[in-house]
Amino acid sequence: MAGLTVKGDDAYLWLEDLDGADAARWVRDRNAETVAALTGGDAFAALRAGFREVLDAEDRIPYPGWRGDHFYYNFWTDATHPRGVWRRTTLDQYRRPEPEWDVLLDLDALAAEEGENWVWSGPTVLRPGYERCLVSLSRGGGDAVVVREYDLVGRAFVEDGFTLPEAKSDVCWIDADHIYVATDFGPGSLTSAGYPRLVKRWRRGTPLSEADVVYEGHVDDVVVHATHDPTPGFERDFVGRRLDFYRTEDHLLTGAGERVRIAVPDDAQWDVHREWLLIRLRSPWPVAGVTHPAGALLATRFDAFLAGGRELTVLFRPDDRTALSDWSWTRDHLILRTLVDVRSRLEVLTPDGGGWRREPLAGVPEFDHSGIVDTDPEHGDAYLLASEGFLQPATLRLGRVGGEVETLRREPAFFAAEEMAVRQFFAPSADGTRVPYYVVGDPHAPAGPTLLTGYGGYEISLTPSYSGVVGRGWLARGGTYVVANIRGGGEYGPRWHRAAMRENRPRAYEDFAAVAADLVRRGITTPERLGIEGGSNGGLLMGVMLTRYPSLFGAVVAHVPVLDMRRYHRLLAGASWMAEYGDPDREADWAFLRGYSPYHNVRGDRPYPPVLLVTSTRDDRVHPGHARKMAARLREHGHDVSYYENVEGGHGAAANNEQRAFVWALTLEFLWRRLAGPAQALPHQALPHQAFPVEAGEPAESPLV
Repeated sequence: MAGLTVKGDDAYLWLEDLDGADAARWVRDRNAETVAALTGGDAFAALRAGFREVLDAEDRIPYPGWRGDHFYYNFWTDATHPRGVWRRTTLDQYRRPEPEWDVLLDLDALAAEEGENWVWSGPTVLRPGYERCLVSLSRGGGDAVVVREYDLVGRAFVEDGFTLPEAKSDVCWIDADHIYVATDFGPGSLTSAGYPRLVKRWRRGTPLSEADVVYEGHVDDVVVHATHDPTPGFERDFVGRRLDFYRTEDHLLTGAGERVRIAVPDDAQWDVHREWLLIRLRSPWPVAGVTHPAGALLATRFDAFLAGGRELTVLFRPDDRTALSDWSWTRDHLILRTLVDVRSRLEVLTPDGGGWRREPLAGVPEFDHSGIVDTDPEHGDAYLLASEGFLQPATLRLGRVGGEVETLRREPAFFAAEEMAVRQFFAPSADGTRVPYYVVGDPHAPAGPTLLTGYGGYEISLTPSYSGVVGRGWLARGGTYVVANIRGGGEYGPRWHRAAMRENRPRAYEDFAAVAADLVRRGITTPERLGIEGGSNGGLLMGVMLTRYPSLFGAVVAHVPVLDMRRYHRLLAGASWMAEYGDPDREADWAFLRGYSPYHNVRGDRPYPPVLLVTSTRDDRVHPGHARKMAARLREHGHDVSYYENVEGGHGAAANNEQRAFVWALTLEFLWRRLAGPAQALPHQALPHQAFPVEAGEPAESPLV
């Protein structure tokens, strides 16, 4: 039986009703089936308990954040504090094995007192002063938050302070008595993506309804924003609107209320620090007789640029193997992190007369993956550096540019890794592109249970990291773990991302299928022993693998997945993703979306591997209707599908460590049962090279080869 063809054919539209009685009953029935099938027995109980030990471990690193007042802030959860405590301490205390923490806000006590299921979403601290903050709290873990002003001295919420009801809000301090606020102001105040279309300047002691509008976007924008930079001597205000997921239009807001356009390319990222403007390009930019390539990082003086000057210094230029990952300012230096074949490198750049001096960042281990945790760019040149690997627990170091580096904390090892190794291979994709992937596990083990994961979207890179959950739940049981760095991600910068956008998205799916085939060719696993897992956009990847490449895999898990490419833009935040995927309401775009939309390509005349779909009722980013409807379609056609929907948890599908442990135990138990038991091979299928409508007129050779 063929898949769906037009949106009017959707027999499961009723499952998009979050509060509908029929949909809720369906969810309860599916949950009961999955829990009964997977959670009984000692194996699941041991997995779940082991994951709780990892997630609640008292000796894990309490990663700190700096706010500018010399304290080390940390939000901490454990078995005693499942919702968490926000706390701070001094550097001298932090250096001790058991620091004395000053608890600022106890979320468990607050939730019990108010009868709310609060989940921490973070603070915005007033600076200078550091005595007040705006705390964001989510009900159940969704993106929508309640904002409340909190007194860090009195340790209490401010009576008649700045307070916002639940919404997808954005707030920023201007001074002690004024904030910028973008929120749901009522009918007509949101974009089609469900984010704020208006930003206002709100004065303390006045009703929100009387706040002054400072900037207004269009209904088809994604969101508007306003920020205040309080750096002494460089105080500035900015407003702007996000035209789509990658393009923005931004302005300096003068004291007279005038807007001065920051004339960078609309798809560029920009950053202002003191007198400097950084511009990171997503597409080539011809300026002043020079064309700078996509992925380059440029520097110039901010005031001169606004005045029309275009003297740009190239701080980073990409090559075929190297991309800029991110950057961090200290007061007087710029720290760049690059990826060279998905291996991190960090260096320090310092303005020096008419140029920039560069040198390696001190304290960075050669073989670990490292990144900056925090800096304090207003006050000094210190930095916090974290380094880890797939088999190497994290180490947190404190350094100062030009000074000494000390080790502050080491993460405990949660599994024995002595017989394991990390290897990197490159798989040839359908168009010849070399796709890197990491293989973690016993290099001498025979072909066995293997878990492959990937993402491939939004220029997000998957880099080496230490996971006690994967280590205990998969590697320690004899499994192999694989991370595929497919196109659509940011591992090789904008070109790698752009190669799998919109009509080219199937390149990412060909890459993932190529990695799967390469694992089999190398004898690391077999199709019936190969399981795959991905979340969100990675859940879409899983859906395509299930429906287009089913014979390559023995089991599939999709967390909070995007699966209905006909209606994704009409569900919650989906309209904001059209720059990545395309607009289903445009006939030309639907032609290529229809070719891979998992929900529209479920068939009953071909076998699929077993699949587990996991989502959350409280996910207000990716609608749970995607997973619900997919499960219903698969059931309709007689496929082996398990479904679990957490009642809370937001886009992470879990609101606390107990729920995270349960979801990951469910995931890994499902995969292990399917992959480690007697093999059940599906009929062999040759790798298809995109028989999608978009192929017409494409060049025969990829520019990435």
